[in-house]
Amino acid sequence: MSDDDARLDEVAAELLSLPPARFTAARAERAAAAGPLGRRIAKLRKPTVAAWAVNLLVRDGQLGEAVELSRALHEAQDDLDAAELGRLGRQRRQLVATLARRAAELAADAGTPLSPAMKDAVEKTVNAAVVDETAAAAVLTGRLVSAIDLADRDADGLSAAVAGSVPDAVPAPAARDDLAARRARKAAERAVREAERARADAERERAAADRRLDTARERADRVHERVDELRTELAKIEKEAADADAAVERLEGDRASAVDAVRAAERALSRAEAARDEEGDA
Repeated sequence: MSDDDARLDEVAAELLSLPPARFTAARAERAAAAGPLGRRIAKLRKPTVAAWAVNLLVRDGQLGEAVELSRALHEAQDDLDAAELGRLGRQRRQLVATLARRAAELAADAGTPLSPAMKDAVEKTVNAAVVDETAAAAVLTGRLVSAIDLADRDADGLSAAVAGSVPDAVPAPAARDDLAARRARKAAERAVREAERARADAERERAAADRRLDTARERADRVHERVDELRTELAKIEKEAADADAAVERLEGDRASAVDAVRAAERALSRAEAARDEEGDA
């Protein structure tokens, strides 16, 4: 492959991942800035919405497992392993449906929701990549301009469906070790997300606990203030009670003195009356 061909493939992959509504203007801009390569860039076809959605899926890194499953299917067919074929067939259908939904999500997030017909075309294209290694090689370029349906494919179908060069097969290095690494990475990412969610939950619980603690502290402060007020009031009342007790004691002394004076006066009166009566008798 020449440098120009490689550069064209690179530009095509970038352009064909853009929302279809932006493709034409972006193509013209890149063509104008590309010098001699500009004429070839200007001839790049605008992708169908379904093809664009599959390109997004490729850039999202979601099709590697589909290719790995395709290889496993071929190995099972070569070995005539019926049980393994049945298991892989079920896995393939589940994987194709999951990947098609993911492509629809990516398209919707990019502002172009897929119609039912477009979703069907995406699913057929993903299925083609799963069951046919040549189709997988074309799809994994990320440069589709039209969807792929194995039932309708002719000899020139793949070259017409891909912008730029069309590889003959998926490169061998994209094998099980890569799949295991991707799975491990995704598992680690899931663990990080779960840890982040757990941390967020803990942060919310801590914030709620802080609010409850602040409320409890405010209430405790108010209660202590009330206790201080009551203590001050009690000290005042105790002093008033002591003063009242002293007044009572003082008044009781005054009354006792008054009682003694009354008794003394009564005795003096009795003596005076007695003396008067003796004078009268004399």
